[in-house]
Amino acid sequence: MADKNEQLTIADLMQRCGVGFGTSGARGLAQCMTGRVCYAYTTAFLQYLEKADEIHPGDEVLVGEDYRPSTPRIMAACAGAIRDMGYLPINGGNVPTPAVANLGLRKGIASLMVTGSHIPDDRNGIKFNKPDGEILKADEAGIREQVVIFPKALFDEQGMALEAFDLPPVDSSAERRYVSRYLDFFSPDCLSGSRVLLYTHSSVAADVLLAIFEGLGAEVMPVGHSDVFVPVDTEAVRSEDVALARQWAQDESLDIIVSTDGDGDRPLVGDECGNWMRGDVLGVLTAHYLHADAVVTPVSSNSVLERSAWFDRTLRTRIGSPYVIAGMQQLVQEGAHNVVGYEANGGFLTAMDIERKGRTLPALPTRDAAIVALSVLMLARRQGRTVSELLADLPQRFTASDRLKEFPPAVSQARISELAEGGVEQVEAVFEHLALGPVDGLDQTDGLRLTFANGEVVHLRASGNAPELRCYNEAGSADRASELNSACMALLESWRAPE
Repeated sequence: MADKNEQLTIADLMQRCGVGFGTSGARGLAQCMTGRVCYAYTTAFLQYLEKADEIHPGDEVLVGEDYRPSTPRIMAACAGAIRDMGYLPINGGNVPTPAVANLGLRKGIASLMVTGSHIPDDRNGIKFNKPDGEILKADEAGIREQVVIFPKALFDEQGMALEAFDLPPVDSSAERRYVSRYLDFFSPDCLSGSRVLLYTHSSVAADVLLAIFEGLGAEVMPVGHSDVFVPVDTEAVRSEDVALARQWAQDESLDIIVSTDGDGDRPLVGDECGNWMRGDVLGVLTAHYLHADAVVTPVSSNSVLERSAWFDRTLRTRIGSPYVIAGMQQLVQEGAHNVVGYEANGGFLTAMDIERKGRTLPALPTRDAAIVALSVLMLARRQGRTVSELLADLPQRFTASDRLKEFPPAVSQARISELAEGGVEQVEAVFEHLALGPVDGLDQTDGLRLTFANGEVVHLRASGNAPELRCYNEAGSADRASELNSACMALLESWRAPE
């Protein structure tokens, strides 16, 4: 009799299906994330934690979802695997990624978030959290090694589920605990008199942001709802969103514009004039408001962090929240106090509980957007200034970034490696037309970050989540950073052409 079960290794499945680990969970084309693939990934995740004695059959496992059209079927496959492994799936519904992680941490249970974050909706992904937080790179390696076995009869030849997996009713605990996290930390009515414009688009965080800001006394104006998924990337803001923010600021008297990417872990914050603020600048302001002593951020973030001289210790890492989390853990082990982290996309992480006036903000070592918008507005109110005026406290360093979509990762990596291997002389020759002058530093922590003697920066990196080539630039003025970024993108575009 033919074997009724299928056995596969996750590492082999990754190569065959094209769904692999990036800097933030498993990602791939939505059509490749079949029920079979997602069921196998979830089974391997639980199996890995079970072998590590971190979870046990009968435990709850929380699952949340964003608004992508492919998300419900992926979530159903994940929940089916959870149930079939002997665990209890908890349906968190449409909630932000940090809300899922927050409840998982508070309850000490594993959790998953089905989301592709900021990337287009033809792609999707799954973020995995252990009972004590995000999976790190060592955990990814452990999951890859898992051999999973499940009935062949669950899926057809294309890997789609033959019968729909049942989802339990929505449990709103994750949403409630996330809102309470902020209402319990900030003083009641601390935002009374503030006018907040909330750009909702298709963000799963829209409802909770409305509840938080209104709960703290602000007047909130929701705008821009979309029933179609909008791929808001906080590191490469769409031109239409730039125009919308300026029009809103012109039409309304505002204190701040608040939004996030699709799954609510990256903030998109605009000042009262309708100018979207860079995520790495928001990170510095948030860390300052929270009285952080030690700050961890990737090498791609603006150097205003060190130049501000606000913090006792800073640490630079590779790009991706697992590296930032590992960096925070390192500083905590070394005895640092009030350790926080942020990424260039604005996602903010806290390594330990923060105490203020008898109130506690529990540690949340995963990207969060809500704390950023709240901290920036509270910092402006505390100083009696506008949000735009907060930038006057910072060294005048400006950044710009952009990306080339559908750029083969192999080509990106080969080109960047070739440039690095050529050394300083080749770099100076390639960028000679940009009037950057001599190279002062060459950093290969993540991609290739070039610092020139005039203080300007060119940082090239292949995305870890999508077939994209990114370029980050830093200069002494916003116009120069933008000019430099445009020139670099034109250069990178030429890399597409065959030799």
